Amino acid sequence: MKRSKMNVIVFMGSPRRNGNTDLLLKETVRGIEDAGVAVKVFNLNLMKIKACQDCGGCNETGKCIFDDEMNMIYDEIRAADRIVLASPIFFFALSAQAKVMIDRCQSFWCEKYLMDKPLEPGPFGRKGLLLLVGGMKQDIGIKCGEACAKAFFRTVSVTEHESLFYLNIDQKGDILKHPTALKDAYEAGKRLLLTE
Repeated sequence: MKRSKMNVIVFMGSPRRNGNTDLLLKETVRGIEDAGVAVKVFNLNLMKIKACQDCGGCNETGKCIFDDEMNMIYDEIRAADRIVLASPIFFFALSAQAKVMIDRCQSFWCEKYLMDKPLEPGPFGRKGLLLLVGGMKQDIGIKCGEACAKAFFRTVSVTEHESLFYLNIDQKGDILKHPTALKDAYEAGKRLLLTE
């Protein structure tokens, strides 16, 4: 039976509450919710997720051996039609909060590439949205962060995604001064729900 509503999950990778990444993500969520779709938000900074130990425990089963709050994320990723990842850029990379979650998706990598059992697309397909905010003027951090996010999306069978990134956004609240960022994020949230 075909589901009538999409499953949309959001990963907030910034430790800063009401910071630039958070404000941008809230507009994306507002765009999705205004289109009539509920959103499940994971604030990664508040979750107890052990870093991947590269122990090989998931190589043959596709299941991580650790029992922590990542378990609820695994279930939600499996059921997701749309995935949003938002992160600041720290030292030319995604935040540690975002990266620890992504690294623990090694179990999905094993399931997909070692066991030949990729995640199924579901009735709406699987699409993603990436939001990146950085204080630097050069785009090297954005490129590095996006490369990691692309690997994550590919691993969880998100076949296409849109990226929004904003540079030279450093002080708390700077995103509010950007002429288009909040509107861009809101519209991207609505676009994310399109099925064609």
